[in-house]
Amino acid sequence: MDFDQTDAYLRRIGAERPAAATTRALHDLHLAHLLAVPFENLSIHLDEDIELTEDSLVAKVVGAHRGGFCYELNGAFAALLTALGFEVTLLQARVYDASGQPGIPYDHLALRVRTSDGGDLLADIGFGTHSHYPLVFGERGDQPDPGGTFRIAETPEGDLAVSRDGTAQYVVDLRPRALGDFTSGAWWHRTSPRSHFTQSLVCSLLTVTGRITLSGRTLTTTTAGERHTAELATDTEVLDAYASHFGIALEQVPHVKKTGSGGGDDAS
Repeated sequence: MDFDQTDAYLRRIGAERPAAATTRALHDLHLAHLLAVPFENLSIHLDEDIELTEDSLVAKVVGAHRGGFCYELNGAFAALLTALGFEVTLLQARVYDASGQPGIPYDHLALRVRTSDGGDLLADIGFGTHSHYPLVFGERGDQPDPGGTFRIAETPEGDLAVSRDGTAQYVVDLRPRALGDFTSGAWWHRTSPRSHFTQSLVCSLLTVTGRITLSGRTLTTTTAGERHTAELATDTEVLDAYASHFGIALEQVPHVKKTGSGGGDDAS
C-alpha cells in the first residue's frame, strides 16, 4: 500500500494517521476498524469472487466500502498495519465448535502485531463478536475487554488457545503464514455445506452502544445489553438496511445458496 492508499483506508475507518506504530495507536485502529467495517459473508451468496491478495482485499474493504470474513478483514488490516510501520505476522487458527473440538486447519486468520514501543499483541478484527482491543500476546491471566473477559493459554502442543468468558474460541498455531496459505480454508468456507457461512447470511457491525446485525431479513439491534429484533418484509427494506446501517450498496438481496456435500466444521 502506498501513502495515498493508506490514507484512503484510514478515512474508511475514520482514523487519523498515527505518528508512530505504538501500542496505543494499534488499540485505536483496532477499535476504529470494528466500528466502521462490518463482518459479513455476502460475497458467498452473491456469487462474488473472494481473492486473497492484498490489492483485492483492500479494494473490497476500501474501494467497494464492503466488509468480509476473517481472511478478508484481517488480511486487509494486516496490509494497513504494515504500511503504518507495525510488524505483522499472519497466524492460522482452528475454531472450536460447540462440542469443544477444533475445526479445519486454516479455519481462521489472526494477526500477531509487534509495536514500536515493545508491544506484542494478538489483533483480530475478523472474528465477529470478539475483543474490542488487541490482546497481550504473552499474558496468561484474564484480559478484561468491553467484549468480555479473554484469556490466552498455552496448549500441550505448543499452540495458544484463546477463550472468551470461559468458552474456548480458537487455537492459534504460532508459525508465520502467508496470505495465500489461507486459500484452502477460504474455499472450504465458501463451498462446504458444513461451513457456517454457506448455511446463513450475516452482516454485523459493532456500534458505540452495542451491535447491529442483519441476518437474512432479521435485523437485530443490541443497545446497552438489550436486544431488539425486527423482520424486514420487503426486498427494498432489506437493501435499505444494508445501505443505512452498514454502508453497503447492493443491487440485489442476497439469499442463502444451496450447496452439495462436503466436510468440516464451524466458521471464523
